Amino acid sequence: MTDIAQPANEAGKSRPFGAFEWLLAMRYLRARRREGFISVIAGFSFAGIMLGVATLIIVMSVMNGFRTELLSKILGLNGHMFVRGIGMHVMNYDEMAANIAELPGVTGVMPLVEGQVMVSSAQNAGGAIVRGMRERDLKNLRTVADSVIVGSLDGFDEGGVVVGSRLAQSLALTVGDNITLLSPRGAITPFGTAPRVGAYPIVAIFELGMSEYDASFLFMPLDEARNYFRTFEGVSALEIRIDNPDRVQAVAPAVRAAVGDCCDVLTWQQTNQSFFSALQVERNVMFLILTLILIVAALNIVSGLIMLVKDKGRDIAVLRTMGATKGAVMRAFFISGASIGVAGTLAGFALGTVFCLNIETLRQWLSKLSGTELFSPEVYFLSRMPAEIDPGEVGAVVLMALFLSFAATLYPAWRAASLDPVEALRYE
Repeated sequence: MTDIAQPANEAGKSRPFGAFEWLLAMRYLRARRREGFISVIAGFSFAGIMLGVATLIIVMSVMNGFRTELLSKILGLNGHMFVRGIGMHVMNYDEMAANIAELPGVTGVMPLVEGQVMVSSAQNAGGAIVRGMRERDLKNLRTVADSVIVGSLDGFDEGGVVVGSRLAQSLALTVGDNITLLSPRGAITPFGTAPRVGAYPIVAIFELGMSEYDASFLFMPLDEARNYFRTFEGVSALEIRIDNPDRVQAVAPAVRAAVGDCCDVLTWQQTNQSFFSALQVERNVMFLILTLILIVAALNIVSGLIMLVKDKGRDIAVLRTMGATKGAVMRAFFISGASIGVAGTLAGFALGTVFCLNIETLRQWLSKLSGTELFSPEVYFLSRMPAEIDPGEVGAVVLMALFLSFAATLYPAWRAASLDPVEALRYE
């Protein structure tokens, strides 16, 4: 003990966060046989902070990945704004589309006919959403054009339909087979409304990676869709794309002025508001819940250091009588607790980052190991588990973990520095 305290005597007081304080802190962190329980608490504190930081990084990254993937799929297929007729179809759509295309920020305008139908084959039947589009517009829709896995979009206007991979799989159809479409809104006869039936060859199959779209969307040539749904000279809507989807509210007034009072303008934020609001609420709640893991780990640091202070009361008193200042003792115990927090935070950061970068590989490995489907596309809409690491969020998690770790050490360190040497050595 004498040789440890010697640096404090030589200078009158120890240098703040100097070698003496680090040596003392590291010596207290090393477990002896009779101090094993304190070491166990320190180990649990380290593990708790590591798992808390890693879990927060993984969950927030997965939530970010979900939002980005869903947003890219939804906006990639549905556009940023829609112009729909009020009580009627959109007429003079070519002229209206030309006027909208000249507005600042607008990158594309495409007319489309949309409707719901029953689809069937010799093996199965189901429901689908039909979108009638021109070939050049469908090719410019990169989300679909880049996702074609069988067939081609060339010659799409000449006839035929493009279907999603899950829809084709459920109907047991492939390119070249005929798919039958049935709409209840058919011709009116003396016996009632007769359903409209049509058979079309499949010219291409796409796979977006979003199960809901792959199982329910079907693209048809615009003119064929107008005839099938009886829109005559009009279309169901004009789909508008802009350079920055987040600026949709700034562009919407100009679009409303260009189309006049005959049509209504809807933005992607309006049509998907409840969906993305629910994602944001879930993300915030998960962050608050998982933060409790860090708080519990920080409390373990408090309890471990308090037990260490009580166990080292005699040593602290001897150091004080040999010249160690209150500040030196306080800093030594602060270093002991903060070292656990810093090490746990860095380990959690590394674990969380590695997990996020390999999350799909780990998911597949765990699925094979357990023999269960851990990420069902029918439930989670996506065919793969996404993860997007946000450096700002990761930095906030790391800083929060460090703050909690440092704050947890202050009271035990203050208790150690406030220990009265006379009281501690009275009965020794």
